[in-house]
Formats: sequence, C-alpha cells, structure tokens
Amino acid sequence: MKVAIVHDWLTGMRGGERCLEVFCELFPEADLYTLLYIPGSVSPLIEQMPIKTSFIQNLPFSKRGYRKYLPLFPMAVERFNLREYDLILSSSHCVAKGIIPPPRGLHISYIHTPMRYVWDLYHDYFGKGRVGWFSEKLMSIFAHYLRMWDAISSNRVDYFMANSDHVAKRVERYYKRKAEVIHPPVDVRRFRLQDKNEEFFLIVSSFAPYKRIDLAIRAINRVGYPLKIIGSGGEEKRLRSMARSNVEFLGWQPDEAVADSYSKCRALIFPGEEDFGIVPLEAMACGKPVIAYGRGGALESIISYDQQSRAERVAPTGLFFDEQNLDSLIQAIERFNRIEKEFDPAAIREHALRWDREIFKEKIKKSISGKMESRC
Repeated sequence: MKVAIVHDWLTGMRGGERCLEVFCELFPEADLYTLLYIPGSVSPLIEQMPIKTSFIQNLPFSKRGYRKYLPLFPMAVERFNLREYDLILSSSHCVAKGIIPPPRGLHISYIHTPMRYVWDLYHDYFGKGRVGWFSEKLMSIFAHYLRMWDAISSNRVDYFMANSDHVAKRVERYYKRKAEVIHPPVDVRRFRLQDKNEEFFLIVSSFAPYKRIDLAIRAINRVGYPLKIIGSGGEEKRLRSMARSNVEFLGWQPDEAVADSYSKCRALIFPGEEDFGIVPLEAMACGKPVIAYGRGGALESIISYDQQSRAERVAPTGLFFDEQNLDSLIQAIERFNRIEKEFDPAAIREHALRWDREIFKEKIKKSISGKMESRC
C-alpha cells in the first residue's frame, strides 16, 4: 500500500506537528507533502521522511512571509500529483485537506480546524488595523473565494477526524460533514513533577492575534506578578512594547527547556480560544494548573475548580475565566492566589495521562484500519 501524508507547512513544532509525528511513525514509508519546509524547524522524526514541497517554497520571502501567499495555497495543494497513492492522510488547519485524491485512493483528513483565516478568525487576522490598507482590501476580495473553495474541497475527503468536539461542530457547520473526534496527543514522558514552584506564571504560545497574549500581558502588568513567555510570531514587537519589567520574553525554546519551565511555574495562563490546545495538557503533565478562557477546546481537557465533582472525587486541574476581558482574567489570577494550595500536582498529572501519545496512536491506527476495511 502506497501512502501519502499531506501537512500544510513545516515551519515549527506546534500541536499539529505533534500529531504529524505520530502519523509519520504509523507510516514510516510514506511520502510527506507540504506547501513549505524550513529545514531544522521540525523534529528529526518528521525530517527523516521524504519531503515534497510546492511552488510556494521558491517564492520570494516565503520562509518569513508565507502567509501573505494565502490566496495561492489552494492552487499549490491541488498541484500535488497523488495519483499513485492508495491512502492519503491529510493533517489540515488550512488547505491540506483540499488535495485532489485519485479515483481509487482513500482520503482521510485529520482536521485541526476549518481554515481559520477566512472563517471565524478572519477579522483577527485581516480586520482593520491588523494588516496594511492594501492587504486588508485585497483579502476582502480573496476571502470570499477562499471560503467557497474550503467548503467545496471538503467533498474530496472520504472521512474526517477532528481534534475536538469543538472542531467537529465547526466541520459540521461549514462543511455539512460529520467528523470522528480523536483528541491530540501529549508525550507525557517528556514532562515531570517538580517539588518546588518558582514565583512566575507561564505562557507557551505562538504570537498570533487570536492567542490573546496581549490580554494576559495587560492583566499581569496590572497585578505585578512575574510572567515568562515562551514563543514568537508576528505580534512580538507589539507585545514587547506593552510589557512591563515583570514580563520576560524567552523566545522559542527547545523541548527540554519548555518542559523545565512548565515544571517550575505556578500555573499556565491560556487566554485564547483554541480548537483544542495541547499546551494546557503539557502543563498538566507537569502537575501544573491552568488559568484558561472558558471557551473552545479548553472545556474538553480542563476540570475547572468550580466544576469539580466532590462526590466522584474528581480533582480540579485549572480555573476558567468567563469573559475574554481584562477584569475577568485579573479576577481569575487573584482567585488562583487564594486557592493555589488546593490543586494536587499528582492528580493533575494523572488527569493528563488520558491524552498520552500512545493512546492517540492506537486510536488513529484503529480508526484508519476500520475505514480502510469498510472501503474494501
């Protein structure tokens, strides 16, 4: 059986790439197709695959500004020649699911989100003040075309898997399709419990508008507690300009350093609405509670202090704030200060084990096998 894996782009190790690692383990002989690849940006496990890129790879400034070529992405992914493959597994948060499969090939798409740039987060990326005047006007023209292409190309998928119930509902809303939910993996072996906390809160995130790192910085500026931020991205200059001396930017860090920061922090702050969110589970694998915005995928992985079941002895793993505004987040941080000792690190880690990488791997393997058998 000849297998192709299609992933949007390879420019860093984020949640989608953690899933991709498992796909590469399951199909080590597969060819890996992607719009763009920056060598050294992803794990050795991914980079050992035969990687085939699109014409986006050779466009000017593509390694830094590839998102500016968004209107060309559908054309690029459709030009992949996949006629010789029996199974195509796409890992998609943008256009990967829009490949043109061969007539006899089975196309299964693990979808992290419908194309967020043109659906629910369009105004976060391209609204007034987010990009230049010309880009704003240009995207207002292309966005309609991209929405139509995204919806129509969903018909090229035989089976959808979604990374959360939250995303499965959006798949049904935008594509009118059902999706099997298989939550993403956490490699719990990378994380450990630490006996002693240091006096800082932590954020681990790319600096995209919807991540709402700006909200967390404003809240921390107000309350004055130390905050360390691991990550980088297009919003970095703006975020640095608004941060006070108690906020420390560490840039992107290797996996070992990230795990060490998780294990030493008081709590993770997770201020955005995510499709699912692997970062909170990584923090919980270190026994750390999460202060999160109570929307989206966080509702599927975090047991809030206010939602814990005393009768069933379910321990809390975090605390939600209900409104995505400054006052609500500050209230949650201050409340965490009062109840911090009520969180049990061992119980929090035990909760995170439910999303272990090996469990994800077995679920994906079983699901794909079943779909292939039903197709025969």
